[in-house]
Amino acid sequence: MPDMTYSKAYETYAPAQERLDNSEAKGATYSGYPVAGTIARGESLPYPYKNDSAGYTLSASVKNPLDVTTINMKEAERLYLINCGICHGTKLDGNGPLYNDGNGPFQAAPKNFMDEAMKAMPEGTMFHSVTYGKGQMGSYASQLKPVQRWEIIAYIKSKQGGGKVVETRQQKKLIVRQ
Repeated sequence: MPDMTYSKAYETYAPAQERLDNSEAKGATYSGYPVAGTIARGESLPYPYKNDSAGYTLSASVKNPLDVTTINMKEAERLYLINCGICHGTKLDGNGPLYNDGNGPFQAAPKNFMDEAMKAMPEGTMFHSVTYGKGQMGSYASQLKPVQRWEIIAYIKSKQGGGKVVETRQQKKLIVRQ
């Protein structure tokens, strides 16, 4: 084992590619990024749709992968208030402090989640909008993990119905009852 006994010393903070170039591993490359397609432990499968009109349309078929009955709604509410409430308001009415009935610093009114069109919006479309941004709203993919985005969407859907979240066996989809 002479290789291990008399191993080459490398500068600790030298770029990885420089170390590879100076080693016997000819032709090896290293970018510092994980291999494409890998998934971190504890993460769900990656969101399959791109940020284009086709992806937005196809997102309507995506269902919340979380078991809605096990979501901590207090945590979901906290995440909503921190990330969404500043624009969409604590009552989900689109009247947060940044809009404030048009008297705030933002002149464009955020979506009113209590509007019938927003109540009818599928969960997947909401997830797509939060992930990539839509209109004046930017992407929240760097601020919120996918699980947190799904929790917020479940919170919004529960508030839109004004009651608890119930899943029916006949429809196999999420409905909200008072």
